Amino acid sequence: MLGLIISLIIIGLIAGALARLIIPGKQQMSILMTIVLGIIGSFVGGFLGFLIFQHDPMDGFFQPAGIIGSIIGAVIVLFLYTRFAGRGARR
Repeated sequence: MLGLIISLIIIGLIAGALARLIIPGKQQMSILMTIVLGIIGSFVGGFLGFLIFQHDPMDGFFQPAGIIGSIIGAVIVLFLYTRFAGRGARR
């Protein structure tokens, strides 16, 4: 269990950092928010993988993805965040 948590944090950091490099613009995020972005992206990538391939080795559609799926999911989450989160603060 501890290994899963540590691997989620490491994969989350890598996926979140790469997503921040891929999406243009400046994102005001701390290192902790980058890790959270990558972890959420990992679960989004796992869910999208289940939807696309209709096959799940763990018999559940809500699962963490590999590094590629995590990066794709983190890019999607960050794109949606940059498009919708900042709209309320602007005038």
